[in-house]
Amino acid sequence: MDQNTTSRFRAARDQLLALRGKHDEAVAEFVFPDVGPRWNWAVDWFDQIARGNDQPALVIVEENGERTSVSFEHMACRSDQVAAWLRSCGIDNGDAVIVMLANQVELWEVMLGVMKAGAVIMPTTTALGSADLEDRVHRGAVRMVVCNSGDTAKFNDVPGDYLRVAVGGAEGWLDLHDAYGITDPVVDHPGTTPADRLLLYFTSGTTSRPKLVEHTQLSYPVGHLSTMYWLGLRPGDVHLNISSPGWAKHAWSCFFAPWNAESTVFLYNYGRFDAAALLDQLRTENVTSFCAPPTVWRMLINADLGDKPSSLREAVGAGEPLNPEVISQVRQRWGLTVRDGFGQTETTAQIGNTPESPLKPGSMGRPLPGVPAVLVDPASGQIVDGAGEGEICLDLSANPVPLMTGYQGDPERNDEAMAGGYYHTGDVASRDAGGYFSYVGRTDDVFKASDYKISPFELESVLIEHPAVAEAAVVPAPDEVRLAVPKAYIALVPGHEPSEKTARDILRYAREHLAPFQRVRRVEFFELPKTISGKIRRVELRRREQEYADAAIETEWRDDQVPARERA
Repeated sequence: MDQNTTSRFRAARDQLLALRGKHDEAVAEFVFPDVGPRWNWAVDWFDQIARGNDQPALVIVEENGERTSVSFEHMACRSDQVAAWLRSCGIDNGDAVIVMLANQVELWEVMLGVMKAGAVIMPTTTALGSADLEDRVHRGAVRMVVCNSGDTAKFNDVPGDYLRVAVGGAEGWLDLHDAYGITDPVVDHPGTTPADRLLLYFTSGTTSRPKLVEHTQLSYPVGHLSTMYWLGLRPGDVHLNISSPGWAKHAWSCFFAPWNAESTVFLYNYGRFDAAALLDQLRTENVTSFCAPPTVWRMLINADLGDKPSSLREAVGAGEPLNPEVISQVRQRWGLTVRDGFGQTETTAQIGNTPESPLKPGSMGRPLPGVPAVLVDPASGQIVDGAGEGEICLDLSANPVPLMTGYQGDPERNDEAMAGGYYHTGDVASRDAGGYFSYVGRTDDVFKASDYKISPFELESVLIEHPAVAEAAVVPAPDEVRLAVPKAYIALVPGHEPSEKTARDILRYAREHLAPFQRVRRVEFFELPKTISGKIRRVELRRREQEYADAAIETEWRDDQVPARERA
């Protein structure tokens, strides 16, 4: 361990903590630290803050009330045991390890242990089946799989020369808990460099086959200083993030950002969402910062937020664009502003509304410190200066630290993503004169109707404010006159019928709250197709519209079917 390496990282972290509420100053002054030629976050940072530290690093509460608290010191020692055991099993620097665990203590122990062993973590959701797992094992050249004993059968038909490890053991599998019997484990620094691989993430695949994203020992561990700043985390905080293991947001807010800040990671496990129970945990566990997708925020609002949890200081939305109505409702009830942000699996947080900074409702904020986010005109390939609209990109000439190295084994997609000297996010945003970005939509999702550009997100944001609408996805529907018109696929709130009356009411609501050129012309009640991570696959809905362009759809209602007096 190099103390200079640790001190440089700490100095950069402390600089951001001191610049809380000074967004412009932070952007102007902050530079990601040069951690030197040898760097391993688990050894050079986590162990340094954890040794002799009895404060809780991780707290997990189960639905039945069972509570587990693990100190920083214990987590450091246990991950040493895991690292030593992995080495004894033959795991070496650069070996890829699938980690397919739920929100359980072993997940954090294994992630740290794999890092300390110099190996590569491939976080994987427990929701995957054998076919998806076979693809991951093959493309990721996996050397080891770690999962719960109840998931081992999924690998029965997954070929490959990989070690099999189960929590608690299983027939033909090694038992992870054997690591706990190692006394006085010796874990030397694995000698990893900042450029060495650390993480392999499969994207959720909203439009095509999932891409395999490669991150380094630098890009996520150090890059997530930007995420820490956006979340507003401080030493001693208790941070609750709603996300599932296996996806990048879990590493963002349940691993790197909180422990960069020396905060406690708090998890509440439940089988079925219960708003009252979640709110109770916010209060009883003295949660100081809470991050959840807008869907969860809407469910909390509908269930009655009640009084603000006394310790809660930061409220954040992530995972999908935040609807302005959510911000308004929470502010009225709790006096807190839910702050939006933007990032991807391929990066850390890029853009965000940061603590104590002026907020523009409906905006996802401004580029974060150290992140060279720009808007690029898709037609010319040139940077958009000042107010305007374009694709969100990262300027590669600035050597963005929080950016992936690329899509592993996919040079064509990689070249496309890095074309013209920019990393292309595939997301379109507008920027006002004050530098605030507002989300427009995916480049594939934005379309024209009667020569007007339509942002599905803007229309969906209005539709979900209707009390009958749980979720909405807007896509172009072929039209003889306008070439395309906005059509909304609707998932209803339980208790509302997919009837003509409901359809008319939603269409009328959309007319009253949208500009004439944005008018939703058609509504269909439909089970929205989603990726395994829960993101809507609009590509399937667009394809469906093309396939049924000339067919009569019984479950579709059109604006021109509504009586004229109702359309007036």
